[in-house]
Amino acid sequence: MADQTERRTGTANGRVLVADIGGTNTRVALAEGGRLVPGSVRRYRNAQFGGLEAVLGRFLEETGAGRPAAACLAMAGPVHEGRGRLTNLAWTLDTEVLTAATGAETVDLLNDLQAQGHAIGHLSQEAMQVILPGPPPRLDAPQLVVGIGTGFNAAPVYNTPRGRLVPASEAGHATLPVRTEQDLELARWITARHGFCSIEDTLSGRGLPWIHDFLCERDGAPGGTDSAGVLKRAAEGEGCEAARARAAVATFVRLAGGVCGDLALTLLPFGGVFLVGGMARAMAPHMGLGFAQAFGDKGRFGPFMERFAVTLVRDDDAALIGSAVHLEALLAARARG
Repeated sequence: MADQTERRTGTANGRVLVADIGGTNTRVALAEGGRLVPGSVRRYRNAQFGGLEAVLGRFLEETGAGRPAAACLAMAGPVHEGRGRLTNLAWTLDTEVLTAATGAETVDLLNDLQAQGHAIGHLSQEAMQVILPGPPPRLDAPQLVVGIGTGFNAAPVYNTPRGRLVPASEAGHATLPVRTEQDLELARWITARHGFCSIEDTLSGRGLPWIHDFLCERDGAPGGTDSAGVLKRAAEGEGCEAARARAAVATFVRLAGGVCGDLALTLLPFGGVFLVGGMARAMAPHMGLGFAQAFGDKGRFGPFMERFAVTLVRDDDAALIGSAVHLEALLAARARG
């Protein structure tokens, strides 16, 4: 495993720029000589900028970096033919605009889960927390990255003789699986207010408050708090209010386990399942509230689910690392012709 301060980016053209553009924040860094430049990682709140070009301009101005040799940007939204729109933010990105914004000769645009997939195998052991033990992950076998943050998504990871392949997906916008009467009531409640109930509508930064609001309305109690508020009530409060918050957290965890189990059966990631994202990290202390049971609740295939280890990635820089690793491979391939 690479040390946290020694990030592999290896390009022959000097410094490169990497960025991770989420629905709430954008993280930007420089990489040089196989490492992230120490101290170069900076975080910006998207609400304070009119677009990514302004974020990158601020970064280059603050760091005095000048023109990077190349850039790889990972965004939380679908990318098609060098153009993408963030799912939870009204920003549209394309490689031509980003080339002008950075001055880089080579610019590539990835979905953020693709970048996370490229990071697997390039993270320190300290960044990994076992959620469900299983056989040691095999890097030659398929892997699965599941992102739970401002939104939800998943991406398979395939290590092929010609290099790593991480296909894009928009798994979070599939229909939420329903297993219980409460799941059905929740799905109907979300559908009545938002027109459709996707996986992301429950397993995301907005999903936990929506689950909590559903439980509050069912009980005739006020809701309206955010994810941090729900988690605080669940951890510190007493009485009915705290009980509803804990029920919301337990519902979130159970739904996450079931969805991750479904994805594991779909893709057979014998190389391991890796959870990433701010909400995944925030929910880690609560995974004992039913994640394992829901993950393995697959009828006669229940014992089969024990073949998939589930690991939480605790490194905020994972998407930056993955973007750098991908950029290294891309530039090397172009150099070979």
